[in-house]
Amino acid sequence: MRVLLSNDDGVHSRGLSTLASAFAGDEVWVVAPDREQSASSHAISLHRPLRIGEVSPRRFAVDGTPTDAVYVGMNHILRQNRPDVVVSGVNHGPNLGNDVLYSGTVAAAMEGALLGSHAIAVSLACPPPHDFGPAAAFTVALARRLVASAPRRPVLLNVNVPRGAVKGYCFARLGRRDYGNQVVEKTDPRGRKYYWIGGEGGARHEDLPGSDCNAVLEDGLVAITPLQLDWTNEGLLEEMRGWEVEGYRREPGP
Repeated sequence: MRVLLSNDDGVHSRGLSTLASAFAGDEVWVVAPDREQSASSHAISLHRPLRIGEVSPRRFAVDGTPTDAVYVGMNHILRQNRPDVVVSGVNHGPNLGNDVLYSGTVAAAMEGALLGSHAIAVSLACPPPHDFGPAAAFTVALARRLVASAPRRPVLLNVNVPRGAVKGYCFARLGRRDYGNQVVEKTDPRGRKYYWIGGEGGARHEDLPGSDCNAVLEDGLVAITPLQLDWTNEGLLEEMRGWEVEGYRREPGP
């Protein structure tokens, strides 16, 4: 396989290096941000130039976001030889439930899928210390299964791996995580206010059977969640076709 690796923890991340080593026998390319870009979501740099540095053969650092890195990787570095699969990770921490909306790890994989390749975002869903080996080995096996199945359309998977040896996996829907929704106000040495988003105490998850949160955090299983690029709420769309907005004419639409 030809594999493009990226992440949001930076090109020198241990999780990324472990993943690259795990793809033994495959053609591995790495195009990743030159520094940590966690929680950057799907930001793309349109108002400044990007710089690309070759760290080593087939390994490049981009001074931009995870989305920038994958965009450059697929449309410039590998434009003549598109990858069979784009893999983002292994992230240093979970991307469960609504984390996917903020995650640079997931955004890098999503950009790969948007550009036409199958893609996997993989995260090690535990606090430090991190052993990335089991997550990397599982990801390689999953990537090979995905490419071998040859789906007609790009597949995007979000994968969360608990600590330790992999005892099993399941397919799960996204769960729901809560970080407290706090804004903590503090004062710097010059008397100016500054703010931290998220508060203290870490994330909590709702007890939703069949969710990735429950699978990983309660059952100790790897959770695989297929994501879709079309965010259209089809059920609500059909309901809204019957709405009338007073004072305006409703057209049939497509």
